[in-house]
Amino acid sequence: MPEFGRVEAMTSSSDVIAMLNELISLTTLHEESSQSFKVRAYDNARLAVESYPGNITELSEKEMIELKGLGKATASKIKELVDTGTVTKLEELRAQYPPAFAELARIPGVGPKTLKAMRRELDINNVDQLKAALDAQQIRTLPRMGAKSEEKIAKALDRIGMHGKDRRTPIADAMPLAERLVEAFLKLPNVTNALFCGSLRRMSETIGDIDITVASTDPLAVMEAVRDRNEVAEIVVSGDTKTSFLTNTGLQVDVRAVLPEHFGAATLYFTGSKQHNIALRSRAIKKGWLLNEYGLLVKPDEDAQDQTPTEVVAAETEESIYQALGLAFIPAPMRESTGEIEAAEAGDLSDLVQLSDIKGDLHYHTDQSGDGRSSVADMVQVAADAGHAYLAITDHGEDLAINGSNAEEMLAHRELIYKIQEDHPDMKLLWGCELNIGASGGLDYEDDFRAMFDYTVASVHSHYDQSMTKQTERLVAAIADPTVDSIGHLTGRKIGHRPGIELDMDILIEALMHFDVALEINGSLNRLDAAADVVRRAVDRGVKLVINTDSHHTSELGRMEYGVLTAQRGWAPKDQVINTWDQDRFLSWVANHRTT
Repeated sequence: MPEFGRVEAMTSSSDVIAMLNELISLTTLHEESSQSFKVRAYDNARLAVESYPGNITELSEKEMIELKGLGKATASKIKELVDTGTVTKLEELRAQYPPAFAELARIPGVGPKTLKAMRRELDINNVDQLKAALDAQQIRTLPRMGAKSEEKIAKALDRIGMHGKDRRTPIADAMPLAERLVEAFLKLPNVTNALFCGSLRRMSETIGDIDITVASTDPLAVMEAVRDRNEVAEIVVSGDTKTSFLTNTGLQVDVRAVLPEHFGAATLYFTGSKQHNIALRSRAIKKGWLLNEYGLLVKPDEDAQDQTPTEVVAAETEESIYQALGLAFIPAPMRESTGEIEAAEAGDLSDLVQLSDIKGDLHYHTDQSGDGRSSVADMVQVAADAGHAYLAITDHGEDLAINGSNAEEMLAHRELIYKIQEDHPDMKLLWGCELNIGASGGLDYEDDFRAMFDYTVASVHSHYDQSMTKQTERLVAAIADPTVDSIGHLTGRKIGHRPGIELDMDILIEALMHFDVALEINGSLNRLDAAADVVRRAVDRGVKLVINTDSHHTSELGRMEYGVLTAQRGWAPKDQVINTWDQDRFLSWVANHRTT
């Protein structure tokens, strides 16, 4: 059996990115600021690693330091991780700020200083202890805190779902780990396929644990490789074909190894949902078959002495199983028992939006925005490399403190965009703006100036505490403005960290329909906003949709896939998504819908 030690398991840039993300999180807590020198250094290094086209772990320290944004201190930590499988500084921070305590940093309104005061003064080290302190009204006794602060923390804790036995992990935390593990398993000898399953594959916003299925002719070698992964903090289950472990953050990962001929049946079974699987099994039974994690099998005759199924109808691929059951293939995000079986039987899933349908990105930032990290030229080039037919560069408007640009700066920005257009004759560049929706629905700049933009997206970035009525009114006011083409990240939520604003969705959807304004599906895993359930309601009313990356760096174009999967979860057809349209049709809509 081959040896897979911790050092050998360290094979990808994604492992380095995971290490840097954890350093950013824990150093922010330690330094009590997300803008400290060390935090910014780790953040710049992460962006450098994400931008590097090859495997960063194959570079020497000297070669790493030559990359823009990657300094000597961070390069040495990357080399330490490659050579030893661990980083001393990270282990020190983990010991000082255990996962249960660090998790508290997710709560909106609870900064590092407050967290440390909670631990120092009230011995609060985890969510349960915080909940007990809130119930006992002890938080208000801390410096700079009061009854109102205590009430806000309690409400935020409840809304982001951090307490209770069924605590969930945000998709933005789970997805990178799952992708990293799948990437590592695919590199193992005798592995033919690997896929994360469960609610994560169905694009649930939060997940209970991660399920990974690996197809291999040598399951024991896969299990050995799992147990030697850097992410393993504690082994929960150790077997010949299944290993479960806890990560340093307390997230459980279940890895199962199956023979390649059973891979399709296993991934179908372990993806779920439970109700979807029940419906498929019922359909199989009516045909005289059995469906389980090993395959779609012919049920033996009742009179047969041996009742063990031996004849396989389909097992190797999910597609073959759906086909045998008389169904069109159902994408994983749709498998929630909400009518997808009936739709697949009728054969009307063929128009569902696919990643290959996307022809442009219409929410896109450059370093013109204060939070943008890549130049206009670089951002345009990666969009061109992705094959986009059009691109709206929508840097922040002037009302967003620090990150926005005034009118004069925006005009200069326009000239730069139009100049870069000359280098990309096959892609139409639009000078756009992400407008800020004010407390009462007001927007950046004067009306006449806003009307000059080629394309706009209007978004909420502040005033999250208003009532549902006021929030709905401010959004409707923005939708009604003739200079607005689309609404970005509708509720302003950050999954697991900040609940979105509360809105009357029926009114919002009717306004979008009436004023012919597109609703964004933001592909950032932190947002996935509008949520899939809102997307489905918009689909039913015929509201136009747009799937965007909201990229601020050249490394973030991969968000488009998550946006498309969320759109599929909301049953979005291709033709209802405006950035699947060809260039002429899209530009015609932009030019005409404002005047109708």
